[in-house]
Amino acid sequence: MLLGIDTSIPFHEPVIVFAIVLLITLFSPIILNKIKVPGIIGMIIAGIIVGPHGFNLLERDGAIHLFGTVGLLYIMFLAGLEIDMLNIKTSGKKTLTFGLLTFAVPFILGFILGKYILHYDILSTVLLSILFSTQTLVAYPIVSRLGITKSQPVTITIGGTIITDTIVLLVLAIITNIVRGENTLQYWLEFAAGFIAFIFFVLFVGPYVARWVFRNIAGEGGSQFIFVLTVVFLSAFLSQLAGVEPIIGAFLAGLSLNRLIPHKSPLMNRIDFVGNNIFIPFFLISVGMIVNLKVLFTGTYALYVCGLLVFTALFSKYIAAYITQKIFGFSKVERNLIYGLSNAHAAAMLAIALVGFQLKLIDENILNGTIIVILISSLVSSFIVSIAGKNYVIEKSARQLLEKPIDERVMVTISNPETIPALIDFSILIKEQQSLEPIFALAVIEDDKQAAKKIPENKKMLEDAIKHASATETKVEIVSRVDMSISFGILRSMKELGITELVMGWTDKYSAADKIFGSVLDNILPSSEQMIYVVKLIRPINTFRRICVLIPPYAEYEIGFIEWLHNIKLLAKQTGTSCIFWGEKNTLQRIEEANILNKNIQLQYEYSEFTDWGNFESINENLSVSDLFFIIKARKGSVSYMSEFENIPRKLSKHFGDHSFVLIFPHQSGLDITDINFQKNILSGSVIQGSIETVNKIGKSVFKRNK
Repeated sequence: MLLGIDTSIPFHEPVIVFAIVLLITLFSPIILNKIKVPGIIGMIIAGIIVGPHGFNLLERDGAIHLFGTVGLLYIMFLAGLEIDMLNIKTSGKKTLTFGLLTFAVPFILGFILGKYILHYDILSTVLLSILFSTQTLVAYPIVSRLGITKSQPVTITIGGTIITDTIVLLVLAIITNIVRGENTLQYWLEFAAGFIAFIFFVLFVGPYVARWVFRNIAGEGGSQFIFVLTVVFLSAFLSQLAGVEPIIGAFLAGLSLNRLIPHKSPLMNRIDFVGNNIFIPFFLISVGMIVNLKVLFTGTYALYVCGLLVFTALFSKYIAAYITQKIFGFSKVERNLIYGLSNAHAAAMLAIALVGFQLKLIDENILNGTIIVILISSLVSSFIVSIAGKNYVIEKSARQLLEKPIDERVMVTISNPETIPALIDFSILIKEQQSLEPIFALAVIEDDKQAAKKIPENKKMLEDAIKHASATETKVEIVSRVDMSISFGILRSMKELGITELVMGWTDKYSAADKIFGSVLDNILPSSEQMIYVVKLIRPINTFRRICVLIPPYAEYEIGFIEWLHNIKLLAKQTGTSCIFWGEKNTLQRIEEANILNKNIQLQYEYSEFTDWGNFESINENLSVSDLFFIIKARKGSVSYMSEFENIPRKLSKHFGDHSFVLIFPHQSGLDITDINFQKNILSGSVIQGSIETVNKIGKSVFKRNK
């Protein structure tokens, strides 16, 4: 007792306990990284050292157990949240195959061990067998930090984990009820009904509720985060009521919110930060605190049993990964990544072992051996995933360099404080995640008598842009300039910074000067070759259900065709939405071919012919307020330019006022905005288009003949 504070060992004072855990979380990865040991292993080893079987500094009491359970649920939630649902659908056969193999192979080897080597009865043998079939994603934080959570090997392993753990928990429920004498038809009918009702509520009702919540508390990051935590733990509780383990509920909660939380968003950043720095470390430390190395020295039979358990656990999971590799032709690196992730046994194995021990189906030797399996498999899993994950990233990066050698530079024009979050979010989602370039936020002030007063306002808007983007860990570089006109300031900045894509906010308000001299967009378009997005978002970008794209004829012949198609698909992948393309037959065929050839982005596609270009507003009948509408609108004089699209801004304001939409002006080539003629044209609001139009009319006639 020191100054009225209980300082006896083991520590019970909450402040001291929490401080020790935080110190472990901070220093164990730093220390062990010096000797090339993954930080996860450091936390497990630290748990052994400070736990009841080490120096007994901490007890595995209610607080540690609570945070450890929360950490496990959080891991399963993140696994469901970050899984690529479209990849799961396209890899459904592979996921199901691996899930069945990673259950069946360990189960068969475990059955042989229990029945013919250790000579257990049938119920004890079955319980021992399902111990080896369990797997826990202990090494998941490693693949999360490497940024490969949506890769095929990781997706397959996560799906396989859910399949095998679900089967294991169902078998455990059967064994438990047989031992307790509750093996009746009525019980199983009630169990099946409750389980189906639980899945329906979480996966089908949950997303509707979440979409409504996100739409009504948009911008309130703290409230959204609390809502997400509520969904996780409510789902875990409901899964317990349905008779299955809470980890299944946490994973299904992740699946239900999967499409509503983009990977690059402030909310996702908060979820990752709290989980990786608070909850998950508690779980890893609590796993270490369970381990009792003294069981290895209680006799030769204990060592014999322990050795058999460790060998069976490691070998059986390797065989499952090896068979999966041979069936689907994976590389050795991909096989090792699958094996490393699926090899770890932790909470599920321990829970089953404890249940079996309480039911007197297994003895103390098996229980102690299980704890050693947890330690060794967690260490092996972390080492293998760390090495295989880095090798996979190297291979993946090499392929990406070959596939997309051009760097993109995105610039956002800032003029209205209310649209800053939406424009920044849109820019982040269309930008390649691997790109090291920042997003440039530009504010231009006209050089007039009011310029001095507008500078502080612009500074505040740029600071807001940086603040919003920093929540997603996206680098933003601010650009502020005073120029003779807004249009010319934007054009100069695009040229000086080497911008490839410009994002602007939509406005349907035009002054008298705009009608005479042209709007900012009117003046930028003819003198720029970069891709331009004009964005109007009424609702948060993560709440859309579909991305609908209207494409004019001959758009497939434009230079920027592949670029805008790739960026729309990237946005759809990030937000988990499907895509529907409207256009003429030849255009849709070309888009379908491009989608088939590009296997890096797997999405759900629909194609629908549209030819009534004079009645463009009729497309409104096929749109809902939950759709994000893209219109590909070529510059005047380009191959796909249509006179029917000339009045699109007016028609959008009149007929699509309740819809969110994006106008895309594809990348062009051959323009030089530093040319003195273009500068004169910008100042006068007109551009010479004659020669360009003539060339493109000839081009269109050629395309019609080919058609």
